[in-house]
Amino acid sequence: MKFATRLNSFNAGADAGDALRRIAAVDGIDYVDLNYPEHFVDIEPAAMKPLLDELGLTLNSVAMRFRKEFVHGEYSNRDEAVRREAIELTKKGIDAAAAGGSDLVTVWLGFDGFDYTFQKDYVRDFDRIVAAFQELADYRPDVRLSIEYKPYEERVHSVIRSVGSTLHILKLIDRPNVGATLDFAHMLMAGDAPGFGAAQLLAEGKLWGVHLNDGNNAHDDGLMVASIHPFETAEFLYYLLKYDYDGVIYFDTFPIREEAEGEAEANLATVTLLVDKLNAVGIDRITDVITKADGIESQKLRNELVRIAL
Repeated sequence: MKFATRLNSFNAGADAGDALRRIAAVDGIDYVDLNYPEHFVDIEPAAMKPLLDELGLTLNSVAMRFRKEFVHGEYSNRDEAVRREAIELTKKGIDAAAAGGSDLVTVWLGFDGFDYTFQKDYVRDFDRIVAAFQELADYRPDVRLSIEYKPYEERVHSVIRSVGSTLHILKLIDRPNVGATLDFAHMLMAGDAPGFGAAQLLAEGKLWGVHLNDGNNAHDDGLMVASIHPFETAEFLYYLLKYDYDGVIYFDTFPIREEAEGEAEANLATVTLLVDKLNAVGIDRITDVITKADGIESQKLRNELVRIAL
């Protein structure tokens, strides 16, 4: 498996270059995700790949970050000039990803949502988001766009808010280079079962990004992997193994009182432990247990995963 970790966890007021050097020193973390435009303020896109090559890092994805000028929405903004600005900013992010050696851009539309009833033309604005993604997909077919959903925050309600709405909008966009990124904590916030969402998108060939973390369901807590939901994390990883997911696992966790290097190492150790346990039981055997659809058998499996010695 391939792993990346959150650059802003290593920033602490430093520039992106300093944070990248700290990440490069963490054994087992060979990939990095960069935010656009914030991580390209001090380093031009053309200079990013030489720096990453020097540090032994590979750019996994460029993640779009839309700030307060898009407070009324990104691709569905009521002001068409601002909407166009969001689309054009994404095109620059797409070009930055390609210059950095990546073919993946992650798009989280935090402001495309609503706060009150009678505030949003749901059908029209959904269609405007679809049209924006179609334009962006056609802009550079060699670069993939990956939609990351979140049910709320920044808005009270997001337009793309669940596994279901993500699958739906992917069908409407109907472009081979548009897929999805699943954030574990966002799925908990939405009331989605992480394993269910992973299975659905993997079966469609549309799971292009994974953000692993944990939380207490209501908020984007950014806690360490499997610290609250170990079995749900194990099931999520089982589906990645079953469907031969070959993308990067990105640790989207927020160390505040913890040391960033140590937290990244703990996340990596946890995933490695869970994957080893899953493989020790056997993917085929786990699949057989699931096929039985028997709660007692699944509890025996959970017990075995806890008990098994490596």
